[in-house]
Amino acid sequence: MKHKSSFPTIIVTLCLALSAATTMADDLAIPLQAEELLGLSFDTSERDTMLPDLADQLSSYIALREVSIGNEIPPTLLFQPLQPGAVLDIPNTAPLWSDPGEVERPDDIEDLAFYSVSQLAKLIREREVTSLELTRLSLDRLKRFDPQLKCVITLLEERALEQASRADVEIRAGRYRGPLHGIPFGVKDLCAVAGAPTTWGAEPYRDQVIDDTATVVSKLEEAGAVLVAKLTLGALAWGDVWFDGMTRNPWNIEEGSSGSSAGSASAVAAGLVPFAIGTETWGSIISPATRCGVTGLRPTFGRVSRAGAMALSWSMDKIGPICREVEDCAMVFDAIRGTDGRDQTVIDAPFPYASALDLSGLKVGYLAADFSTEYAEQTLDQASLETLRGLGVELVPIMLPEFPVMSLAFILSAEAAAAFDELTRSGRDDLMVRQIRYAWPNTFRAARFIPAVEYIQANRARHILCGEMRKLFERVDLYVGPSFQGDNLLLTNLTGHPCVVTPNGFVDADSPASICFTGDLYDEATLLAFARIYQQATTWHKQHPPGY
Repeated sequence: MKHKSSFPTIIVTLCLALSAATTMADDLAIPLQAEELLGLSFDTSERDTMLPDLADQLSSYIALREVSIGNEIPPTLLFQPLQPGAVLDIPNTAPLWSDPGEVERPDDIEDLAFYSVSQLAKLIREREVTSLELTRLSLDRLKRFDPQLKCVITLLEERALEQASRADVEIRAGRYRGPLHGIPFGVKDLCAVAGAPTTWGAEPYRDQVIDDTATVVSKLEEAGAVLVAKLTLGALAWGDVWFDGMTRNPWNIEEGSSGSSAGSASAVAAGLVPFAIGTETWGSIISPATRCGVTGLRPTFGRVSRAGAMALSWSMDKIGPICREVEDCAMVFDAIRGTDGRDQTVIDAPFPYASALDLSGLKVGYLAADFSTEYAEQTLDQASLETLRGLGVELVPIMLPEFPVMSLAFILSAEAAAAFDELTRSGRDDLMVRQIRYAWPNTFRAARFIPAVEYIQANRARHILCGEMRKLFERVDLYVGPSFQGDNLLLTNLTGHPCVVTPNGFVDADSPASICFTGDLYDEATLLAFARIYQQATTWHKQHPPGY
C-alpha cells in the first residue's frame, strides 16, 4: 500500500521554496502559489520569520499521528444550537397518539407490507398478528427484492427471529412495551451492531466488525422493535453508491435512491420494512425520502444520541427515522430521543406530541421567494400551500437570514477529513469506489488545506446565523419551504433545526416529490403534528411503487 506525502510537508516545502526564490524574480510565480492557495500575502521578512514556526508545527503534527484516534472519539469542542439565554418552554407531557381506526388482519399477509406502524401496532397489541409473522414477512421481502434494489448490506435473520419470538412471548404474557413492540425495522449500516459487520458502505471497511451497539439500535430494541437488516448507504455517507453497486429507487429502478440513507428509504418505499433509521449531515434523510416517496424526520441536533454511529461531522450529524407516515416518525422518534451518557451533545427535552393539534393561533411562515422561483416541483408545492390554506392555516411570507450560507459548507469538509484522516494518509482512500471530484477521497484531500483559523471563523459566523434563526422563530412557530430550493437545507443543517418531508405528488409517473416543514429547536412535537395534519389531508403517502 502506498503512503501519500504529508500535506503539512507540502506547505512547508512550498514556503521554503518561496523563501529561497525571493531573490530570483523569474521564479516567484511558482512558490507564490502557496500563499495564493490560502488567499494570503506576506513579504520576504515575514516569510523568513515564520518558517521555523511552520517546521515546529509539522513536528507536532507528526508526533500527534502516533496517537491512535478512532472514528468514535469526538473533539472536545461541542456544537450547541441553543443560543445563550434561550429557554425551552415545552410542556413535559407524554405523547398522545391518534387512533388508527378499525384495522383487520388481511386474508393475504403480504398486504401488511404497506400498513403503517400504528396499524401494525394495533394488530400486534390485539394479537391479530404476531411479531414472528411480521418479521418473517420482512425477511422474505428483503431477500426477494434486494437483488433488484441493492438496499441490504447484512441480513440479521437469526437475531431477528429470536427477538420476534421473545416479543411474542412478552405480549402474550401482558408485558406490552408500546407501539414499536414486535415491529421489524432496518438500520443504516453506519450504526454498529455488536457481532455484525458495520461496513459504512465503503470498501476499506467491508469486513469491519465493531464491538459495540449504537444507542439508537439499543433504544429501539428496548422498545421491543426487531432489527432485521443493516441497510445500504453511499460510501461513508455520500450518495447512493456503495462498494457493491448503486441502491435503486423502487419507483424507477433505472435511477439511484439518492443518499446517503439510500437503503433505508428504498426499503421502506418498497414495503420491505415498516420503518428504518437514517442519518443526515446535509440532506441524507431529506433527499432519499423525497426520491423514494416516503416520509422522513431530521430531528434537532442533540436530540438523538449518535454513540455507536460513524462520525462524519461532529457538529452536523443527526439520526432520524424514515417511515411511510408522519405519526410513524413520531413514534420512532419518541423511542430514540434522549441522553445516554455517551453523546455529550444530547439533552433531555420533552416531546408532548398530540395528533389533535389546534391550528388556531399557530404562526406558520412560508419561504415566499423560494416558492416563486421556477423549478420542477413548483406546481406541486403551490398545491401544497393551497391545501394548507384550505385547512385554515394562515401562511405568513418570511425570508431566511441573508447570509453566505454556502461559504460555511467547508465546516463539514474539515470535520469529515479529520474523521477519516488516517484513511487519507494511508492511501487506502484509493479503495473507495468513487474517485471523482465530488466524492470523499478528493474532498478529504482538499480539506487538508483548510486553515484552522478559517474553520474557527466559519463556526463563529455560524453562531451569528443561529442567532438570526432565533429571531426568525420569534415570529413563527414553524415554516414551509420547498425541499431543495434556496439555502434552507444547508442552513438548517448548520443551525440544527428539525424538519419533516412528506410526499406531495409526482413530477412524472415515477418521480415522487416532497414538501418540507421546518420547526423550532427541540419542538418536534408541534412540527410533526402539523405535518401530520397536512399529510392526512392528502393521499400521496398512501401510494407505493408498483411491483412490490
